[in-house]
Amino acid sequence: MSVPLSTYRLQITAGFDLDAAAKIVDYVGSLGADWVYLSPLLKAEPGSDHGYDVVDHSLVDPARGGAAGLVRLAAAAHQAGRGVLVDIVPNHVGVASPVQNAWWWDLLQNGQQSRYAEAFDVDWAFGHGKIRIPVLGDDGLDGRTELDRLEIVDGELRYFSMRYPLASGTADDGASPIVVHDRQNYELVNWRRADTELNYRRFFAVNSLAGIRVEVPWVFEESHREIVRWVRDGLVQGLRVDHPDGLADPAGYLESLRRATNGCYVLIEKILEGREAVPASWATAGTTGYDALADVDRVLVDPAGQEPLDALETRLQGVATGWSDLVYRNKRDVTDGILRSEVLRIARLVPSDAENLEPTIEALADLLAWFPVYRSYLPVGLENLREAARRSAFQRPELQSEIDRLLPLLGDPGHLAAVRFQQTSGMVMAKGVEDRAYYRFSRLTSLNEVGADPDEFAVTAPEFHERQRTRQAGFPHSMTTLSTHDTKRGEDVRARIAVFAEIPAEWEAALGQLRAAHPLNDAPFENLLWQAIVGAWPASRERLAAYALKAAREAGTATTWTQSNAGFEAALGDLVTAAVASGPTRELLIALVDRLQQPGWSNSLTQKLLQLTMPGVPDVYQGSELWETSLVDPDNRRPVDYARRRDLLTRLENGWLPPVDETGAAKLLVTSSALHLRRDRPDLFTRYLPVPAFGPASNNVVAFDRGGAITLTTRLPIGLHEAGGWGDTAIAVAGRTVVDVLTRQRFDGPSLRVADVLARYPVALLVAADDRVRPPNRIGRYA
Repeated sequence: MSVPLSTYRLQITAGFDLDAAAKIVDYVGSLGADWVYLSPLLKAEPGSDHGYDVVDHSLVDPARGGAAGLVRLAAAAHQAGRGVLVDIVPNHVGVASPVQNAWWWDLLQNGQQSRYAEAFDVDWAFGHGKIRIPVLGDDGLDGRTELDRLEIVDGELRYFSMRYPLASGTADDGASPIVVHDRQNYELVNWRRADTELNYRRFFAVNSLAGIRVEVPWVFEESHREIVRWVRDGLVQGLRVDHPDGLADPAGYLESLRRATNGCYVLIEKILEGREAVPASWATAGTTGYDALADVDRVLVDPAGQEPLDALETRLQGVATGWSDLVYRNKRDVTDGILRSEVLRIARLVPSDAENLEPTIEALADLLAWFPVYRSYLPVGLENLREAARRSAFQRPELQSEIDRLLPLLGDPGHLAAVRFQQTSGMVMAKGVEDRAYYRFSRLTSLNEVGADPDEFAVTAPEFHERQRTRQAGFPHSMTTLSTHDTKRGEDVRARIAVFAEIPAEWEAALGQLRAAHPLNDAPFENLLWQAIVGAWPASRERLAAYALKAAREAGTATTWTQSNAGFEAALGDLVTAAVASGPTRELLIALVDRLQQPGWSNSLTQKLLQLTMPGVPDVYQGSELWETSLVDPDNRRPVDYARRRDLLTRLENGWLPPVDETGAAKLLVTSSALHLRRDRPDLFTRYLPVPAFGPASNNVVAFDRGGAITLTTRLPIGLHEAGGWGDTAIAVAGRTVVDVLTRQRFDGPSLRVADVLARYPVALLVAADDRVRPPNRIGRYA
């Protein structure tokens, strides 16, 4: 099995296709990355900019360059010595345009008699033999129902531009469109009915992404035939599996994938909660790195800021709000709202009083809301089910008897209710936490990130070291990351926001002025929004307005996606305009950013070097080798200016040592230097040992030795400055003379004064002076 030493993630779209990717392979190599890492490539819904809505498993998307484009990209990569890692989507398919998806079209046309009925996860009995499609709008004021708008056109049922198949012989007698509709194997229903009456499994609450059953052997084989061909033909060396938590049997799926690909490198997009670990028996090298992101973020947060920021959050919320209680309430909103149809389906799988399912439904919803991790993998994780049962029964003693009845069924790996419960718990966590609670908890929003627990405010350097030892011992080839296409805030936005933990009183004062000038009457959301604006500054009105609207609707406290509040949204737009237009608000923001900028950049360089050199396979998300100040998607999927990056990289290669400034060139220096060292000298990254610091500012150091490469970084830069700097703080390097790979300066051991080593940059990457870095020699490794 080939294992990457690092990766560079590219979002492949119609506007940046496989041929465009091939043209920057040389840049990726010059940057120092080992493999190119591609977003999904199979044919997706027309116009899709992400590729997670696959409609045809047999084709590389022509809009993304097609099969020939993949061959050209792979050839360019392999000729340069680069490998290729590709994102795949086994859990669901795109069904927004049925005519685009042959499996779904056949299912709608032929119903339970379709060959593909087994491929989809449909509760036919609940739908009275039909699959419900929630696409109809509300009935109009003109007296017509939405069904009156149906038409028969060219042998198809049409609802506006949407096209649906007709079962054989159902439209031969000239019947009205409504009558013809009633004869089909599907039923078009009002979109609002999806919350409670949907009868097919989806990706989360997205009606246009239908789950498929890859646990069925032929479904796996046919949905993976093209993917397996890429690996067996040598085009692709590794796979990243999207959302394995949605599958009925993730472990079985990974084993099938291992056998089909002869054990190629496989990563899983798995979000771990707390000290949860990937099951050791799974056929995977590890996760896509959100767990590493959380560790890096928190070692840069000042724990002294927790108490004042907690107090501020309590005042803004109006009540003392614990994170776990907020999570529970938001998950209950989800189980009682947009995912109630999933809860009801589990209830139908449990033997119950058919006349009164409410006790079962209520107990299931509460267990899902209290479930402490995304899901279990029975029998692994049974303790999480028991913990949810304990919490639920403690809070709701009237549910005790029903919970006791359900527990043996939900803990039985072979029971259909247990399988469905496991698939559903991750949906509830994602929608209740990532897409809701994260937007309602504003204490320090750099912590509100995918795969992270906002309740964990900070970690000490010793705790950080212990977690990296665990990573090195258990999953040394797991990915590490700081930014992805799914992160809520780019890495450098989070790095700047983290500084608020060092100056909580200053932030509270500035926030008070901003709220007084532009009140929205939603104090926690205002805190979240202003943190985002400051963190992403400078940003255009267009970008900030798009973020503000999405964040407000996700929070759902003043406006929502389905019931927008025009007055609130207008005030939101005015706030953003005031932020970017000349005037007192903009001046206040500029002054605040000036206060945060240098310590924020210090955090940025520290977190980048930590992530690139800690145990694991580091990924660099497209463009994040310079300052990455994106907000939530689609902002984090904007085109990247590679011409600018090439120019800056060429200057670095010619010996330029840039200042730490707006260009981000210092970050490019850190990124390229660390990536080159990891790629060209992997022998220097074989272990993990903390490097202790001694002296007055030892608490401001995070340093470790990876087996010859020593990482030295700065944490809590404002506190360091206010205490008078490094003073005589030092680290020991065992008597060696070392060279900083960034500045090429030499330092004589055994004791190094941190002030000397970090005189130019807040970070250093040290190697022994006699341990010269060899030139790259990886051409042809995958050819």
